[in-house]
Amino acid sequence: MAERHVSAWPAGLPRHLSLPRTSLYTNLEISARRYPDQPAIVYYGRVLTYAELHDEVEALAGHLRHLGVVRGDRVLLFMQNAPQFVIGYYAILRADAVVVPVNPMNRTAELGHYLADTQAAVCLCGQELFDAIEPLLGTEALTDVIVTAYRDYIDPRTDLDLPAEVAAPRRALERAGVTDWQEAIAAGHAPGTHTAGPQDLAVLPYSSGTTGAPKGCMHTHASVMATCVHGAHWMHSTTESVTLATLPYFHVTGMQGAMNSPIYGGSTIVLMTRWDRRTAARLIERHRVTNWTNIVTMAIDLLSDPEIDRYDLSSLNNISGGGAAMPEAVSDKLMALTGLRYMEGYGLSETMAATHINPPDAPKKQCLGIPVFDVDSRIIDVDTGAELGVGEVGEIVSRGPQLFSGYWNRPDETEAAFIELDGARFFRTGDLGYVDAEGYFFIVDRVKRMINASGYKVWPAEVEALMYGHPAIREACVICTPDPRRGETVKACVVLAEGADPVTPEQIIAWCQQTMAAYKVPRAVEFRDALPRSATGKVMWRALQEAEYDNSGAGAPA
Repeated sequence: MAERHVSAWPAGLPRHLSLPRTSLYTNLEISARRYPDQPAIVYYGRVLTYAELHDEVEALAGHLRHLGVVRGDRVLLFMQNAPQFVIGYYAILRADAVVVPVNPMNRTAELGHYLADTQAAVCLCGQELFDAIEPLLGTEALTDVIVTAYRDYIDPRTDLDLPAEVAAPRRALERAGVTDWQEAIAAGHAPGTHTAGPQDLAVLPYSSGTTGAPKGCMHTHASVMATCVHGAHWMHSTTESVTLATLPYFHVTGMQGAMNSPIYGGSTIVLMTRWDRRTAARLIERHRVTNWTNIVTMAIDLLSDPEIDRYDLSSLNNISGGGAAMPEAVSDKLMALTGLRYMEGYGLSETMAATHINPPDAPKKQCLGIPVFDVDSRIIDVDTGAELGVGEVGEIVSRGPQLFSGYWNRPDETEAAFIELDGARFFRTGDLGYVDAEGYFFIVDRVKRMINASGYKVWPAEVEALMYGHPAIREACVICTPDPRRGETVKACVVLAEGADPVTPEQIIAWCQQTMAAYKVPRAVEFRDALPRSATGKVMWRALQEAEYDNSGAGAPA
């Protein structure tokens, strides 16, 4: 294991952490026993204590068992940030099943892949998303959908601005296989004995690769526990910490930093369903928020509010995140306003959030940070696998207790994702970077073909596959183009089918908006007579990508 980062290690923290040998659900059970009256979640004015949270988890887990969910079954969790997401997540674990968190921006066609791949029979769903999952009810394995209205968990007297999804009244849904959330909670079914252990599968977040179809990352209770515990210690969290949850819970960073880690420590989560900078500032001031993990664009948006100086943000102890490099000017503004440096980190779905975080007392700008507890990270030559030295650019590879077990039902892709070094198995991240003399890691490029739009990962091959459903498209090649707000955004180079009805770029974009998640939709469509091809007939997407950056004058992305 490389030791360059030892000199930068946070003061007072051990290099090794012994992790609990229990299930993730047990963290909630213990916190509820220790701190029953402690606020677990504050949601638009309503406080849910740890005792109340645990009671609802037990009740919903009992209903899942009643529906036939057994140990190892996969259950879709398809909703936005809300207390119901937390209740649903831990109820699935309590029932010894596996959480499949689904991006709420996904549409029916995309959901079909998750169902076919996981054979999930049950889905927990926000009511605003029900129309996307309803056509699939009764297909594949899906037999039951439990639907919830976020409004049921707010304080109706709140003075906070409510997102439309939260303000909406409960829908009356009458269909076989559909159960109202409150009825499921009130049904009174007992969940039985909890038997899942550290090596059982716990969470199956989906990632994608250049082959297009999203693939499930198999995480055990042990691997999820690792970054949950790591984060609590690295950020010096205590039972009195208050975390503002603005990152989506379906994503591993939000899931770990703003849900699982606070629950492990018995602290309080102040939860937002949708990002709103003024609401966030009011919540920080009102609830004396201490920790805020976000994506860079959220921090930039908060600081760009002309009235930000009106709010007392002095309770904040750390502000951390990633998704894109924090601009130096914005970092300096954050320092002037709060006295805090933005702590950037680095991780992937395959590593259940962070493998690298900047030390709280010695962060570097536009830097991934240093390897956290028990993580071994190195830089290797992409072609030979040989380890490289300080300042040499190569692929970042890592191993540690948070590493996934492999891709669900994809043994070949699992095998290709690892490399052996010094007798140990390392995960190939697909990201190019280098390490400096002090052991800090920096990213410079990506081996994998991926677009990073405001922290959302967009996989061109997946977007292309969906675009081929348009009758006027013969070929499509998706690339990224610079965007002043999102950093990168999606562009499609399209060859139209002969004899197709006339179509405009705007019409294709509108079609995409109805077919795929909003963050995947091309913001620009360029018609071409042909796409460049290699001697073997493969589309040369890299040539199109390089030409796009040359034409924009922005240069290749860092």
